[in-house]
Amino acid sequence: MGAEKYIVVLGAGESGTGAALLAQKEGFAVFVSDFGPIADQYKKELERAGIPFEENQHTEDRILTAAEVIKSPGIPDKAPIIKKLNEKNIPIISEIEFAGRYTSAKLICITGSNGKTTTTMLTYHILQNAGLNVGLAGNIGKSFAKQVAFDDFEYYVLEISSFMLDNMYSFKADIAVLLNITPDHLDRYDYKMENYSDSKFRIIQNQQQDDVFIYCADDEEIKKGLAKRPIISNAYPFSIEKTLEKGAFLQGDQIIINLHHTNQESLTMSLNDLALQGKHNIYNSMASGIVAKVLELRNETIRESMGSFTNIEHRLEHVAKISGIDFINDSKATNVNSTWYALESMPGDVVLILGGVDKGNDYGMLKDLVKSKVKSIVCLGKDNKRIHEAFENDVEVIVNTFSANEAVQIAYHLAKKGDTVLLSPACASFDLFKNYEDRGNQFKKAVKEL
Repeated sequence: MGAEKYIVVLGAGESGTGAALLAQKEGFAVFVSDFGPIADQYKKELERAGIPFEENQHTEDRILTAAEVIKSPGIPDKAPIIKKLNEKNIPIISEIEFAGRYTSAKLICITGSNGKTTTTMLTYHILQNAGLNVGLAGNIGKSFAKQVAFDDFEYYVLEISSFMLDNMYSFKADIAVLLNITPDHLDRYDYKMENYSDSKFRIIQNQQQDDVFIYCADDEEIKKGLAKRPIISNAYPFSIEKTLEKGAFLQGDQIIINLHHTNQESLTMSLNDLALQGKHNIYNSMASGIVAKVLELRNETIRESMGSFTNIEHRLEHVAKISGIDFINDSKATNVNSTWYALESMPGDVVLILGGVDKGNDYGMLKDLVKSKVKSIVCLGKDNKRIHEAFENDVEVIVNTFSANEAVQIAYHLAKKGDTVLLSPACASFDLFKNYEDRGNQFKKAVKEL
């Protein structure tokens, strides 16, 4: 290709900056353009590398002359600059697609509406413990492109969102994991579930017979998707509802993973020994366990890693136990489905802290769980009308609060010994907080001050 090819990178966050550095290393002329401000750390990296960039604007004559554009996953297709690029038929790809061209490492790609961060982290933890030379990237950690440019990993565990998949074309996952497909981000998919599902299934595009596809056999949308596509790679389903010929399933309280390879014994592990508890985490552990078995890691290593893993911050994170009341920070739950998962994994009575910026949430799916587990709801947001309407007949108390401190104080008074106070907002955080991390940190601080 040589230096004559001109590449434009749109968006200068972790993924955009990484893509620019890799493009430069591969000998391309590069220009980076961000419609918003660029964070200082990324400015410094681009300046150090001598890569030209602009912020708070898109200069069209510098962008519309590109041979190829690498776009940040956060930029929607309806953005004016994307429409103009499409009119000119300039190829738009994701950072993952671009970086995939320059590595021969084995790529383990994990997607799904929920649980993908946990599963990615757990898989990475198992591989690292087993002594593999492995990188962590995608939606999480350091940019994949930057690691391809400067590190020499033999394996990557990549968390892949549907937005990334939408701009991945010739990219191939050696091991693809599809955890579940539930309504999320439908505003980016013309509010059609089928479009969103098709996007998730792109995780298996270009797979060949010796590649691997790991998926949840209990998920309705995945079943629909499988019915309309032939799978040519080695498929390993996992289920907690039925016994499977191969893959992972439950026998009593034991997870059984059996790939039916001649040289491999099956793996058995008790649910009680898993570091991650709750029904959804059985799925996450099964998926990670199959990946580890496919890579022929030793059963002892897999068991040890699954027992020692500590979950990520702000995702069902245990903060403290005060007067016999557990406080759980699940601030990363920015959609209804994540909150459903959180509630589903709680034992006993819950005081639920909900609310924030509502992305057109359908609270109906929470109704049964709220009725059976939630004794009171503490709203944390500027506009809580829809939460009141959704649950006024299901719980005795719904209170409005406008700060993490106030929410924690009130929740503490509503809870009694043996209860759980769960911050799992089902909403974005921008009305009262900088982001979900800020919301989670303020919650933790308030709990520690009780």
